[in-house]
This record gives sequence, C-alpha cells and structure tokens, in this order.
Amino acid sequence: MDISSFLTSLLTSFVIFVVLVLLFTWLSRRPGNAPVYYPSVLLRGLDPWEGRGRGTRSPVGWIRQAFAASEPDVVAAGGLDAAVYLVFLSSVLAILVFSAIVLLPVLLPVAGTDHALEDSTGRVPPNVTDFERLALGNVKDESARLWAFIFAVYWVSFVTYFILWRSYKHVSNLRAAARSTSDVKPEEFAMLVRDVPVPPPDQTIKDSVDSYFRALHPDTFYKAMVVTDIKKADKIFQEIEGHKQKIAHAEAVYAESKTTNRPEGTRPTHRTGFLGLIGKKVDTLEYCSEKIKELLPKLEDEQKSTLSDKQQRAAFVFFNSRAAAASASQTLHAQMFDEWTVTEAPEPREVIWTNLPKKIYDRQTRQTVVYLIVFVTVVFYMIPITAISAVTTLQKLREKLPFLKVVVDQPLLTTVLQAYLPQIALIVFLALLPTLLMLLSKLEGIPSQSHLVRAASGKYFYFIVFNVFIGYAIGSSLFSALQDVINNPPGIFTTLGARLPGNATFFLTFVALKFFVGYGLELSRLVPLIIFHLKRKYLCKTEDEVRAAWAPGDLGYNTRVPNDMLIVTVVLCYSVIAPLILPFGVAYFALGWLIAKNQVLRVYVPSYESNGRMWPHMHTRIIAALMVYQATMIGIITAKRFYYSTILFPLLAISLIFAYTCHTRFYPAFAKTPLEVASQQLKETPNMSTIYTAYIPPCLKPEKLEDVEVFEDAQSRTTSRAPSF
Repeated sequence: MDISSFLTSLLTSFVIFVVLVLLFTWLSRRPGNAPVYYPSVLLRGLDPWEGRGRGTRSPVGWIRQAFAASEPDVVAAGGLDAAVYLVFLSSVLAILVFSAIVLLPVLLPVAGTDHALEDSTGRVPPNVTDFERLALGNVKDESARLWAFIFAVYWVSFVTYFILWRSYKHVSNLRAAARSTSDVKPEEFAMLVRDVPVPPPDQTIKDSVDSYFRALHPDTFYKAMVVTDIKKADKIFQEIEGHKQKIAHAEAVYAESKTTNRPEGTRPTHRTGFLGLIGKKVDTLEYCSEKIKELLPKLEDEQKSTLSDKQQRAAFVFFNSRAAAASASQTLHAQMFDEWTVTEAPEPREVIWTNLPKKIYDRQTRQTVVYLIVFVTVVFYMIPITAISAVTTLQKLREKLPFLKVVVDQPLLTTVLQAYLPQIALIVFLALLPTLLMLLSKLEGIPSQSHLVRAASGKYFYFIVFNVFIGYAIGSSLFSALQDVINNPPGIFTTLGARLPGNATFFLTFVALKFFVGYGLELSRLVPLIIFHLKRKYLCKTEDEVRAAWAPGDLGYNTRVPNDMLIVTVVLCYSVIAPLILPFGVAYFALGWLIAKNQVLRVYVPSYESNGRMWPHMHTRIIAALMVYQATMIGIITAKRFYYSTILFPLLAISLIFAYTCHTRFYPAFAKTPLEVASQQLKETPNMSTIYTAYIPPCLKPEKLEDVEVFEDAQSRTTSRAPSF
C-alpha cells in the first residue's frame, strides 16, 4: 500500500469518525434518547443535563466533561473495575508516548537514510512503499546503525517496566482503599466453603458445617448457609415471574384499548402453544392468574424440599466482622487438602450457583479438559473455519437448499456470493468465539462471574494473538507452521523476524483504521439506539419493559481487554521495526481512554464488582506481549547478521525477573484481603440478618426479613448450638 492509498483510507475512516461524533452530539441532546446515552446517570437518579450550559452540548463538550471527571467520580459511576480498566489504557498510553518521544526522532532518520531496499542501480523497486523506507527493513545487514535499534529495544522495555510498576502500585492502593471502605458489603463478612465432607447419618450438611465452624471460630462465627440444588425451584420461580410480566403487559394493553367509544376495551388473548402461535386461544389475564395460583403451592413445596433434601456439599459461612472473615478465608482448616477448602466469598449478584458444589478433583479434571480444548481450538482453528466455508459454498447450498437455485443461478449474485460467503462464515465463527470461551470457562467450575470473565478473557487473548498476529505474520495458520516450530522451537522468532518487517504496512493500517470506526460506533451507539426505539415502539408496554429495553450492561471485559491487548502486542512489536506505528498506537489508546471514560460515566452499569481483580491479568499479559516483542527483535536483529544481537538476550531474563518481583510484591493482596485492610472501622454496625439474606437465592428468599430464621432451621434437623466436630 502506497502513501496515497493509505492516506485515502485513513481520511475516509476519519470522516466516518467525525460523522459518527456529530451524530452522537445531535442524538444525545434529544430527551427521548437519554436512556441510550445516559442510562448510568438515570439509574443513579441524576438529571443528564443538570448544570450543563450550551457549551457542554457542543461536539467537544463531552471531551471536557470526561477530562474533568476525577478517579473517584469514575469509581462512583462504574465501580473500581472500570477505574482499573482506565488505568490499563492510560498505562499503555504512557508507555507508547515515552517510547515515541525517543524512537521517532532517533530511528526514522537512521532507517530513512540507509539504502538496503535499493537495487543494484540505486533505485527503489516500485513494490517498496515509503513506509518501508522508514523502517528497520531499510537498514543493511551488519550495519552499525543497528546499535540504535538495540538501544530502542532496551528503552521501550525499561519504560514498560517503570510504568507497569507504578501502575501496579497505584491499583494496589485503589484496591486497598475499596476493601477498607466504611460501607458494609455482604461479601466481606462471608467466605465460600467447598468440598464439605459427607456428614454422619444423623446430621444434615447444614448441621455438619455449623458444628465444624462454630467449634473452630467460637467467638466470630455467625451462621452458615448450605448451597442447595435450586434448579427445579428456580424454574418454577421464573415461570411465576414470567406470568407476572405477562399480566403487567396485558393490563397495559387492555388499558390502551379502552376508549371513549369503547370504554369496556378489548381483553388481551394469546395461544398456549409454541411461541403463542399455535394451540388454544385464552384470555391472557385470566390464564396467567390461574397459572400463578397453580404454581405458588408448587414453589412452596419445592422450597421446603430443596432446603431439607437437596443440600449440596458447599456453603457460605458468615462471621460477625470483616477481619474474622478475611482471616478465616486464608486459613487451612483441614489436614487433607481436598476437604473444607475455603476462599473469599464473591458478591451475591455474581455467584454461579451450579458450580459451587463441584468437588476439587472434578474441578481440576474439568480445567485440564477445558485447557486442552482451548489449545486445540487455538492451534487447529482453521479446521472448523474450512469446514464451515466448505458447507457454505454455492454448490453445497444449491444441493442442500434447492429453493435457492433461482437466486444462486444469477451470474451477478454468484460472483458476489463467491467473494463474500466464506468471509461471512469466518466472521460468524469469530463472533461466536467469545461465547464459546465463556461457556468453556464456566464448565471449569468457576464460582463467580468476575472470575469467569477473567478466565475467558485470558483464553481469548491467546487465541487472537496466536491466530491474528503471529498467524498472519507467519503467513499461514498456526497449525500449518506447527511442524516447523516443533522441529525448531526458537525458529518461530526467526520466522517472525523475517516476516514481520514485510507486514509492517498491513499492521500499521490495521491499527490506524481500527480506532476511528470502532470507537466512532462505540460513542454513537447507533445499534443500541435503533434497537431501543424499535422495542419501545412495538414491544414495550410497561415501565419495566422499557427499562429492560435500554439496560446497557457492563463494559464487556471478556472481549474488550483481549482486543486491546492485541493492539498492545502489535504496536510493541512494531515500535522498533516501523516506528511510524507509534503515533497511531498513541491515538488508539488516547481515544480509547477518552471514550471509555465517557461511557463509564454515562452509559455502562457494572454487573459485578471485583475490586480490581482484573489488573494482575492485564499486567501479566502486557509482560507477555513485551516478551514476544523482545524475542521477535532478537530474531530480527539476528537475521540482519549483526554479531552484537546477543546483547538483547538479557532482556528476556529481566522481564521474567520483573514479572516475578511484581507477582511476589503485589499479587498476594489481590488474591487475599490483608488483615490491616479488613480491620478498618465501619461507619455503622452491620446488620447480620441483611448480610445473610443477601446470599439467599431469589427463588428461596423469604418475603419478610423475620422469616430468615425459619429459612435457616429448614436446612437443619437438630436444634443444638453446642460446638462439636
């Protein structure tokens, strides 16, 4: 791609971005669109336009507001996890800015004034772009100019170490402040117990857990709640809730049908068969009311049966202080490692109930199998894509779906479909990948949603790095290159060193174009806006339905973080090979930080709060990207037959030492809550009944708080409170 083509493509994307920003400015001013552009603000009970003058509604007004918002404002709006994500973006931005300050003025003249790409006549071949003339590829083999590039590799590496150390320390302090706040949080008074031993015949699991922990923690133990199999009870509960929603919807439709000419209105009806399209026609209000009357006794019976007869070998144990809960969750309770395993309790809203009873050996086996499946998916991902492409060829479609012959036999349509059908199959497969990885991670037995997101994010990161970055650089799928790697493991870096400089233009364009269109669509929210208005016009009749139509969800860390990590890997690896990529990397993360901050303050609503537990995950993968960069540069400098390329080898060891030091110094406070943090004073005495009730599943929750004792006693056959084993 030459300069003119690149600039044309870049200008087109910039124009699209400007148009999307102007659309955002115009659409976000309209009061009817407030639920799409300000849902977080509305849910906090604030007026989106309160205290804002005309200047704040300009196309750049949102930029000033985002810059003006402090970190506590971000934490108050989107939680600590959102603030940590912004720290990640700003950290990478700082790394790239400090790298660019040195690399651009040093490396561009060094590369641009050499002549490695010229032929024997001193002319540059027509297939060599102006970008390549300013990159490492234009430096001759064995040239002393390569010293500048070795210095640049060290500069980028030590800048990364410095920024990451400061960021890790900052996030650690943020987490400590969040965990020591004076607010009462249920998860800080509880711990999760798994692998409960089989109780004696005369005891329930509830009695066994109570007696065990009351004996070990006589002064601080409050209560225990045994996890039960709630599948059937939850199914009945959801049916009842569904009928209640249908009644509310039908009442709204019935009220709308009442007019002056027809004050009696028209009672809503529906069919009882599949999707309400077939079966007997019934009055919706009467039918749903009767169904609720039938289901309520069933739910009550199932609740009793669930509490007494469907107890699982896992429990939440509650303590009367945060320090006691933190201490207990870090204590080895049993002599055998596969009994009474304890961890800090997740938030009540993020508990994955079906995974809690899974035994330790079951969890370990599942984890091994899942990792094997992910490895096979990463390495052999071209196989399902090729299979899908084969199935979606025109000939196969013609055979399987004869009614498409009229369409497929059109010459113009045939040409278009042959060009795009395999690509569409690839896009669909890649779009389904995050969902597949979330499902696989859930099968491991992970107990909480935040942990699930971290696990899926890690898997997705390795997939896109290996198959998008390394796979494209090698010029084939990872599977086809695997044999060479097995025969010569270090050879992959030599291969990368030989291939990466030639692909510099592609990746520069990839980074340059990605942030304009991607972030423009993120800011404008055109797709959620269209969906919301369609739902509100044709489907929503009640306030709850309207609220569900504009519910924004959270940031989606399981896909957002890995995609950002891909850009980190690309920009780091090309920072020395083609320094011109650095300004585009800076633009990507600067714009990403700005738009993400705006969306956190106005749009997204967190579905859980892990108090920054994603940061060690982010930190580790930045180090992984840095080591890929360092190993690649060793391969490239070695391919240039530069004798002193061995000077770069210590960087890999330094990166490992740095990662180990950070893990040793900071990570323990993320894995466990320090007692000095948990011992901070609360602003009020905690209501332990409220804390206990927060962990009762909705399908089992008593209607009145005073019924909690009845709920607890339903799990127990004994009434003795004496401590014993």
